[in-house]
Amino acid sequence: MIKAIITGATGMVGEGVLHECIKHPDIESILVITRKPTGVNDPKVTELIHTDFSDFSSLEEELRGYNAAYLCMGTTSFLSSEKSYSYVTYDLTMALARPLVALNPDITLCYVSGAGTDASEAGRLMWTRVKGKTENDLLKLPAKQAFMFRAGIITPTRGLKNTYTFYKILNPILPVVRKLFPGMISSLEEIGLAMIQATKEGYEKPILEVADIVALAAQEGKNLHE
Repeated sequence: MIKAIITGATGMVGEGVLHECIKHPDIESILVITRKPTGVNDPKVTELIHTDFSDFSSLEEELRGYNAAYLCMGTTSFLSSEKSYSYVTYDLTMALARPLVALNPDITLCYVSGAGTDASEAGRLMWTRVKGKTENDLLKLPAKQAFMFRAGIITPTRGLKNTYTFYKILNPILPVVRKLFPGMISSLEEIGLAMIQATKEGYEKPILEVADIVALAAQEGKNLHE
């Protein structure tokens, strides 16, 4: 059984992953670490309000006993300086990931990155370099497993409240776009299921592109219906 920590649950991706974890029979318990209440009320979920994501030293006892961490927190690079974007994307992610791995050596880390991320850390686009450094340093941690989810365009889950306006506008045409460009789009449901499947059974490579996310989700969907 999986005991998972989730960050970013007040954003679109984190909320979607939390939704899938709540529904899934193999998820035993969920610790949501958040700066503000999510409004989610479920017996599986414990909510931990923590305002300073740069320092988790006071929470060691609360962070023990988990075997999965679904790191979905992020911010847009639009109009952000490299310094401010790096602080949220890299510094705050690593500030949690390091103690989690130290306290839970059998943990699986699943990090929501982005399609086009540059593992060389030397690309022209700022966000691709920062995401690349984050991926690389997460993979260096001595976790049991770590997977970088390079999501592209995401089909939202109906009924969730944190869907970005951009996706609400595009949602009616996304099924058509997906048929034309299947390697660009996955759904929030698929991201959540793929994380659960990777936690349970691993995957052949640590960097997951959209096609890998879809394949893992399909396997987990098959497992659920067997």
